[in-house]
Amino acid sequence: MSEKHLVCQGATCRCNFGTTPDKLKVKTQSKRYINDKDGSEKLMATHMDIGKTFEKNTFGSCAKMKNDPCQVFVTQWSGYYEKITLEDNQGKALLEDSKATCPIGSTDCITIINHGQTAELSKQNIENADKEVLTELFPFVSLGEEENIIFKINND
Repeated sequence: MSEKHLVCQGATCRCNFGTTPDKLKVKTQSKRYINDKDGSEKLMATHMDIGKTFEKNTFGSCAKMKNDPCQVFVTQWSGYYEKITLEDNQGKALLEDSKATCPIGSTDCITIINHGQTAELSKQNIENADKEVLTELFPFVSLGEEENIIFKINND
C-alpha cells in the first residue's frame, strides 16, 4: 500500500465513457472517518459502496448510450485494500487506484481522479514537527509560540 491514499467521501471519479466527473458519496456506513479531525465530512469509502453512490449519479453524456445522459450504477469495485475491513459493513478500504464497474460502460470503466483527502493542520501536528523544519518554513516565528504558528496558518 505504499504511496497510495485511502479514498473518502468527496473523492472525484470519472467514467471512461462520460463527459464530466462526479463525487463519491458513502452511504454504507456512518462512523468511520479518515483525514477529518472533527469526524463530520470524510467517511471512509469501501468496496461495499455500490449502486447509486455518487452525488449527482451521472458522468454527463454517455458514449455507450449514444451520448444520452449517463445513469451510473456501480456493480462492483476492484483494486481495494484487503487488509482493512470495516466492522460496520464488512467493506474493504478503497484506494486511489481502485476502479468501479458500471453495467452500461464496462469492467473498471470508473476511475478515481482525486482520493478526497486534504491536508488538515492541527496544534498536535506543530508540536510533533521537527523544529529545524519549522524554522525553515517559518523563519520569522519564535518556535516557543506554536499557537501563533497555527493562528497565522489558519488566518492566511
